[in-house]
Amino acid sequence: MKRSTDTIGHEALEAKGWLGAHRWLLLRRTSQLGVLALFMVGPWFGWWLVKGNLSYSLTLGTLPLTDPLVLLQSVLTGHVPERNALVGVVIVLLFYALVGGRVFCAWVCPVNVVTDAASALRRKLDIRGGGEMPRQTRYWILALILVLAATTGSIVWELLNPVSMLPRGLIFGMGAGWLLIAAIFLFDLFVMKRGWCGHLCPVGAFYGLLGKWSVVRLSASKCDACNNCLDCFAVCPEQQVIRMPLKGAAKGVSPIILSSDCSNCGRCIDVCSKDVFTFGTRFTSPVSTLSGTDPKSPI
Repeated sequence: MKRSTDTIGHEALEAKGWLGAHRWLLLRRTSQLGVLALFMVGPWFGWWLVKGNLSYSLTLGTLPLTDPLVLLQSVLTGHVPERNALVGVVIVLLFYALVGGRVFCAWVCPVNVVTDAASALRRKLDIRGGGEMPRQTRYWILALILVLAATTGSIVWELLNPVSMLPRGLIFGMGAGWLLIAAIFLFDLFVMKRGWCGHLCPVGAFYGLLGKWSVVRLSASKCDACNNCLDCFAVCPEQQVIRMPLKGAAKGVSPIILSSDCSNCGRCIDVCSKDVFTFGTRFTSPVSTLSGTDPKSPI
């Protein structure tokens, strides 16, 4: 039986208080807004801590960071990347190999704030159903933008990419760009649940591939404590990644969420009153910490 949207996270609020039930959400928003602020304080106030944008930046005039997807498109157009760009992409690749590629989606991407707002309002208005589309669509779009780069000799996607358009627009003015951001919001609100991030965005698809073997993972390490409230499913942007780790213990399935679709957003931790979920690594032994269970024994 579906629970009312008004009760989602209510048990967690009672058990952990407001801050405890929103800890990871608040950290994510701090991270996302902090990244935006680093890019904006230079043009706005002349404090050039970071120069550049999400495609390429130089921090304190020393540390280069390069978006691997943009660099790949640039190489496909026939351009030879400069040394700093190569150093920057190696740093980014190593970072996401550790923490997970789609951490970018949940902790850095400014469009995530827009789609999260649409998702929250969709739950508030109790809008159900909507369009259907294979999640693999985003990978086909990713392949398309790479083909376009190779065949046109230009990075066509960056003309439309809302991920880079939003912070650039906040600094220099959005103009018609607001129409694209509004379209994404309305699409997620009325047409398809998590439509943009979960089904269409090629940037998320790329970072998912990038973090396929990443070390940091979420785990349903206390899956035996689950009371089937389904709050984690209600708030998870990639619900399919939870099902087997949470309910597959009886079949010998590890409680560690190994799917590269997981963005490590931590919302499942926030809304769970039983603290079923926790952060760990892909090498962590699948254990239950319930009393009476040997913590050294596999679930």
